[in-house]
Amino acid sequence: MATTDNIIVGSHVWVEDPVLAWIDGEVLRINGEEVRVQATNGKTVVANISKVFPKDTEAPPGGVDDMTKLSYLHEPGVLHNLAARYELNEIYTYTGNILIAINPFQRLPHMYDTHMMEQYKGAAFGELSPHVFAVADAAYRQMINEGKSNSILVSGESGAGKTETTKMLMRYLAYMGGRSGVEGRTVEQQVLESNPVLEAFGNAKTVRNNNSSRFGKFVEIQFDKNGRISGAAIRTYLLERSRVCQVSDPERNYHCFYLLCAAPLEERERYKLENPKSFHYLNQTNCYELDGVNDAEEYLATRRAMDIVGISEEEQEAIFMVVAAILHLGNIEFAKGGEIDSSVIKDQKSRFHLNMTAELLKCDAKSLEDALIQRVMVTPEEVITRTLDPLAAILSRDALAKTIYSRLFDWLVDKINNSIGQDPNSKSLIGVLDIYGFESFKFNSFEQFCINFTNEKLQQHFNQHVFKMEQEEYTKEEINWSYIEFVDNQDVLDLIEKKPGGIIALLDEACMFPKSTHETFAQKLYQTFKTNKRFIKPKLSRTSFTISHYAGEVVYLADQFLDKNKDYVVAEHQDLLTASKCPFVAGLFPPLPEESSKSSKFSSIGSRFKLQLQSLMETLSSTEPHYIRCVKPNNLLKPAIFENANIIQQLRCGGVLEAIRISCAGYPTRRTFYELLLRFGLLAPEVLEGNHDDKVACQMILDKMGLKGYQIGKTKVFLRAGQMAELDARRTEVLGNAARTIQRQVRTYIARKEFISLRRAAFHLQSHCRGVLARKLYEGLRQEAAASKIQKNFRRYTARKAYLTLCLSAISLQTGLRAMTARNVFRFRKQTKAAIIIQAKLRHHIAYSYYKRLQKAALVSQCGWRQRVARRELRKLKMAAKETGALKEAKDKLEKRVEELTWRLQLEKRLRTDMEEEKAQEITKLQDTLREMQIQVDEANARVIKEREEAQKAIEEAPPIIKETPVIVQDTEKVESLTAEVESLKALLLSERQAAEEARKAHADGEARSTELAKKLEDAEKKMDQLQESVQRLEEKLSNSESENQVLRQQALTMSPTGKSLSARPKSMIIQRTPVNGHVANGEVKVASDMILAVSNAREPESEEKPQKSLNEKQQENQDLLIKCVSQNLGFSGGKPVAACVIYKCLLHWRSFEVERTTVFDRIIQTIASAIEVPDNNDVLAYWLSNSSTLLLLLQHTLKASGAASLTPQRRRTSSASLFGRMSQGLRASPQSTGLSYLNRGLSRLDDLRQVEAKYPALLFKQQLTAFLEKIYGMIRDNLKKEISPLLGLCIQAPRTSRASLVKGRAQANAFAQQALIAHWQSIVKSLNSYLKTMKENNVPPFLVRKVFTQIFSFINVQLFNSLLLRRECCSFSNGEYVKAGLAELEQWCDEATEEFAGSAWDELKHIRQAVGFLVIHQKPKKTLNEITKELCPVLSIQQLYRISTMYWDDKYGTHSVSSDVISSMRVMMTEDSNNAVSSSFLLDDDSSIPFSVDDISKSMQQVDIADIDPPSLIRENSGFGFLLPRSE
Repeated sequence: MATTDNIIVGSHVWVEDPVLAWIDGEVLRINGEEVRVQATNGKTVVANISKVFPKDTEAPPGGVDDMTKLSYLHEPGVLHNLAARYELNEIYTYTGNILIAINPFQRLPHMYDTHMMEQYKGAAFGELSPHVFAVADAAYRQMINEGKSNSILVSGESGAGKTETTKMLMRYLAYMGGRSGVEGRTVEQQVLESNPVLEAFGNAKTVRNNNSSRFGKFVEIQFDKNGRISGAAIRTYLLERSRVCQVSDPERNYHCFYLLCAAPLEERERYKLENPKSFHYLNQTNCYELDGVNDAEEYLATRRAMDIVGISEEEQEAIFMVVAAILHLGNIEFAKGGEIDSSVIKDQKSRFHLNMTAELLKCDAKSLEDALIQRVMVTPEEVITRTLDPLAAILSRDALAKTIYSRLFDWLVDKINNSIGQDPNSKSLIGVLDIYGFESFKFNSFEQFCINFTNEKLQQHFNQHVFKMEQEEYTKEEINWSYIEFVDNQDVLDLIEKKPGGIIALLDEACMFPKSTHETFAQKLYQTFKTNKRFIKPKLSRTSFTISHYAGEVVYLADQFLDKNKDYVVAEHQDLLTASKCPFVAGLFPPLPEESSKSSKFSSIGSRFKLQLQSLMETLSSTEPHYIRCVKPNNLLKPAIFENANIIQQLRCGGVLEAIRISCAGYPTRRTFYELLLRFGLLAPEVLEGNHDDKVACQMILDKMGLKGYQIGKTKVFLRAGQMAELDARRTEVLGNAARTIQRQVRTYIARKEFISLRRAAFHLQSHCRGVLARKLYEGLRQEAAASKIQKNFRRYTARKAYLTLCLSAISLQTGLRAMTARNVFRFRKQTKAAIIIQAKLRHHIAYSYYKRLQKAALVSQCGWRQRVARRELRKLKMAAKETGALKEAKDKLEKRVEELTWRLQLEKRLRTDMEEEKAQEITKLQDTLREMQIQVDEANARVIKEREEAQKAIEEAPPIIKETPVIVQDTEKVESLTAEVESLKALLLSERQAAEEARKAHADGEARSTELAKKLEDAEKKMDQLQESVQRLEEKLSNSESENQVLRQQALTMSPTGKSLSARPKSMIIQRTPVNGHVANGEVKVASDMILAVSNAREPESEEKPQKSLNEKQQENQDLLIKCVSQNLGFSGGKPVAACVIYKCLLHWRSFEVERTTVFDRIIQTIASAIEVPDNNDVLAYWLSNSSTLLLLLQHTLKASGAASLTPQRRRTSSASLFGRMSQGLRASPQSTGLSYLNRGLSRLDDLRQVEAKYPALLFKQQLTAFLEKIYGMIRDNLKKEISPLLGLCIQAPRTSRASLVKGRAQANAFAQQALIAHWQSIVKSLNSYLKTMKENNVPPFLVRKVFTQIFSFINVQLFNSLLLRRECCSFSNGEYVKAGLAELEQWCDEATEEFAGSAWDELKHIRQAVGFLVIHQKPKKTLNEITKELCPVLSIQQLYRISTMYWDDKYGTHSVSSDVISSMRVMMTEDSNNAVSSSFLLDDDSSIPFSVDDISKSMQQVDIADIDPPSLIRENSGFGFLLPRSE
């Protein structure tokens, strides 16, 4: 990358370091090929000049998002760029179209929410900040546009975040494809729900990761021709089968074994499982548990996950039976048999595990034993059975375990795929490959050999892709690339897989020979590959060999290669498990064809691995690849730690450095003409001053510097390795000469200033020192006087304190003794009083209970008698009710009787409630008394025991001289008295218990009687309800009879000669309205039918039906004319929409709001819907927005909900008149008296409109009109958004300064660029003016206009602000100035539009205004966090400020962003926010909801005067619309 000429003394360079991998420093001295460098960490390093790389001192402090933009594309430059970005939580970086993802080891939810997906949807690759969504979007767009399947290869070592990255990819593809899966779950959810199951059976702890996937996973997301997800499938590759039987310390076996050992106790007992340490397949390592993982909880979680993916309970039981069987199988040990080369089961313990294995697999134990220790050989003459020696039997056992586990894993994958659902007709897919990365440990075995072989294959595919991308870049720029050399690793692949003679072929050959050992295998390798440059034989080992992979040399131990490679398909094993009585196990081993089952065939894991890998590569080759390289920043798995050496190794393993080497083979440095002129224009100022094209100017500068071999493309300059360093060296020389001149002048000025300042400071210092000495002397005297006073007071205090302590102790002792005596006296009195109270309460309870029983019995007798009397009277009443004349009298008597019964019922209820409450209180009191007595007895017993113990103790401690007889007598008397007292208390307790038992029995009897009373009460209530209903029916009968008499009298009048003027209309009304009454008894139906027959028999002229018919036809014609009229553009009258006013007047006149059924509302709604079918015609939309809002306002003030709708049926019957009453009211009402009367009074103001009681159709019409108003509003708003959205994309980023502006004095270009940007903003303003004019012309209410523009400005704010946060090139000083100028245009528009129509729209731009203000302020490093958050940007969140601060770059003056302290403080606050579950999304969300309600419209719109609206000419002459004409008083 650099030559000796370019690295000079003073150059900033990178040198190697054993700890930090690379450190930067400054060259102190150059001695031939040796360079002495002063590192920034203080060390002095001497290195060879070929190992020293130049450092780009002008690289952005936050790094670049695409490493192909680096000035120096070398290993330290890449590492430094990644470290700088990781420090700022920028975990994604591009290298061309390869994404490098560094695991942050912390949650960053704001980077993966739906809003972030929306931002990357459809964005060009590289336009926004690097992100995993950008890769997913590029794959999706390529699949849609080109119709070709794509694949995304996610690689990295264990713990690098491959699985999480895969989840994010699938989330984005599900978001784009968007097909809901089974039971409402998306395909992405179903795939993710399968993860816990696959992780339990396919993941294990390795040296570097506690949850390492030991298989490769290729998730196919299938799409239909419309780009919608139609299915998915999971393909698994290369499961590490040998881990089942062989585990090295400190790793673990597969998780499922440990989960089953931590299952609930009943399940472990069922499977006879113990601690994992007791199983051979698990105890080969000392690691049994994982930090922070509870295996018992994980087991239950795995069972739940199995339920989710559709594995039944029976299948789950069978799965874990198989897992348990494998554990027991591993514990079967063998010993030498009686014959040569034979073996038998070692001991009873092994026999137990054999039987358990057979029981769990549901096969015969003897058959299992034979399958493990015997082999059947079929020859033409006979069938020979031979036994295996113990070592071969163990290999047979392990082969069976691996086969069972492998088949089980394959079954799980098939089951999950069936659950997700695949689309066989899918034309294209996007595959996501999640596979283990390159591995190189201290000890590497067969597993690492297979994994690294896989990565070599993938690396070759990767190299081909990178080389192809380089070719495409050169072809696009039209430069010559024919001599670029392709870096290939085919020689390593030949070494491993070539037939014959590759390592895998030799390994298979060794496995087929029984006498081969790992030593003979290693010797064979040494002989075969002694001349191969990729194969190295270690000097001190006889069984190791080294392969030089693309990521470095790896030493493999051949010790267990043969054992781990063997994978016999044993016919005995196949037959045994095919014959299993368990359908699940038998299903894992379907019968083989006859020819293949006759003998055991050799099969190796290496060969099978190679075939699977070949299948995977064929799948990848048929798709368009995209690469994501996951990197683990540290082995501690903690955030904010960046281990350089670890990451360099991973970049090598991931092939990133290989890709850089491919780039370096061509043109590692690419710069656009503008960037080259901006950086190196000062090397040739005369070229800039001339009027040259950018391309020519670049060529002139490079030719002047004497560079050879570079190429100039269509838009970029391509420099060879080392040429960028040469240009930088020349530039540094020019800048150094200029800097020295400036320094000379500045140092003179500073030295003079420092001298004057120093002299002034000396005077101040002398006077200050003298003052300090005087103050110290005075302070010493003061302290001495104070010390004396303190000593005197302290001595007095200690003496007083000792006296008070002594006094207090004496008083406390006296108080305690007196209190003890008083307590003893008080306790005796309290017990005596309690006994008296208990006796009194008990006697009171017995007497009161007897009284209550008597009272209750009397009440029950009275109730029964009264009920009997009431029934008798009811029968009499029913007899009397049949007589019409006695109805009124019976009604009054029944009402009185009902009131009396109701009163008695309430009295009974109250008495019953009081009685139950008193019972409960008595029982509670008795229970409390019983509890107190029990406590007293317990205390008495305790005292007796205590006194006995004290007496015993006193006897034992008494000296032998004293006579014992008096003491014994005294104690005996005391004990006897206490015993007597206890006996009396026991007797009292027994009596209390008997009393309580009697009370309990009495309570039970009372409850039984209460239940009987309650039943009787319910019967009485039912009968009372029946009485009320019969009374009600009688009332209706009475009123119907009266109404019937009245109607018959009127009919008699109409039949007489004097009543001919009356028409038959009332009779027809009677017939029509008869079915309205829904509560008519049988008798009433007969009366009504008789009346109908009588009316129908009367002769009626046919001409009487014609007016009604003609009236309906006339009304229909009027409706048709109205619909025809309003479907035209009727315009406006006095600023009011004519159509809305005409519709409202017609509906009010026709009384359409008050009818139960009408079609006019539906026809009006259909007219509006057909008018707005063209969504792009804003003039029509604005016209109907004005009409619908005005009509809705009129309806809001006129309609009120019908009160009848809220009444219950019972209430409605009692409040309304009867059937004939309503008929008579209809007869008395005159239709001619309504209609025009109130309309003609002149509706001068909206307040004068009377409220109408609206029926259901009218209320539904109002709701539909509201929905259409919201829809039209949304269409206008969205049309304006679509119009300005492309312009916003052009407004966010300023056009680049032309080459002429780089020369001093050529400021016109800046003005031209400013004008070019303002042109886009002026286009936005033009669109705003156009929409404002349209809405004004159509008299859209200002309230709605304000809402439209408020939401549009909010949309502008969201789009500009989000683009600023997602695109680093937008966060520059000059870009801030350009956007600020554009915002000024919007502010000017708001002023011109006035507050009536613009409202608070300008305030909606607060986020982008404050962000732009932050970009253009000067002296950012001097600003504190408080100033930024409280004064400059109070609206912006910490996450938003942090992102702007870290992405900011000054392309105009070269100033820096805020200080590192402020950045650190922001990071701390962000961490606290994430811990407090505060939303950490830094993007804004566009609000597309409707920002108003109907009430807001009615409050905000002006009153509408509809009196002076002239009707349209189409209906003016029609007599049916005469009511619309203005009427003079």
